[in-house]
Amino acid sequence: MSTPWAEWDHILKIDPDKPLVEGETFADVCQTGTDAIEIGGTLGMTEDKMQRVVDACAEYDVPLYQEPSNPSVVIDSPALDGYLIPTVFNSTDPFWMVGAHKEWVRIEDGLDWDRTTTEAYIVMNPEASVAEYTEADCDQSAEDVGAFARVAEKMFGQEIVYVEYSGTFGDPEIVQAAADGLDDATLFYGGGIGDYDSAYEMGQHADVIVVGDLLHEDGCDAVRETVEGVTDAHAASTPN
Repeated sequence: MSTPWAEWDHILKIDPDKPLVEGETFADVCQTGTDAIEIGGTLGMTEDKMQRVVDACAEYDVPLYQEPSNPSVVIDSPALDGYLIPTVFNSTDPFWMVGAHKEWVRIEDGLDWDRTTTEAYIVMNPEASVAEYTEADCDQSAEDVGAFARVAEKMFGQEIVYVEYSGTFGDPEIVQAAADGLDDATLFYGGGIGDYDSAYEMGQHADVIVVGDLLHEDGCDAVRETVEGVTDAHAASTPN
């Protein structure tokens, strides 16, 4: 069965705790050409902040997903196409591999399983909030990351493997090692994508690039450049 993200090149992640660039609206955000919008952040998340972004994006024809940082901010909305739930494979705390998820299933009315997918995160920037928050061991070689990716797909049945450098541009060789470890799962990459060139470079290694901080710092025109970069990279690597 085909998954929607198997057809994506680009995801735009909106942090509900951060403002848009002055003068821009969520209508502008939804017209950047991204394949999907993911709503989520590590710090300062509340249900009200999540709901505000969901409502603002709901009227536009862009797939809309929530990536909640904890069960208390899950939004039950028909506007959402689904929920992407992180599980951090290189966390040193089992809570971020399965403990938090045990709490997820206890939310009021339960999870909508038909719309819920886990993402196998491999967090690689030790300076990032997500690394500190999840106590991730970021001292991983390319071989380690490739092995994590393979374990995620083959042993845990993960459909999405996410190499996360949050806040800095990652090592393309490490991202390629993750790609080489996968047969069918979709490889997401996030971190330091700030222009056409960085999107093009990482688009040669990952199936989908995720852009987040750029939206809040530089705005929609900068995001459009990254959409063009990854699209061109994938087009160049596709056999005629």
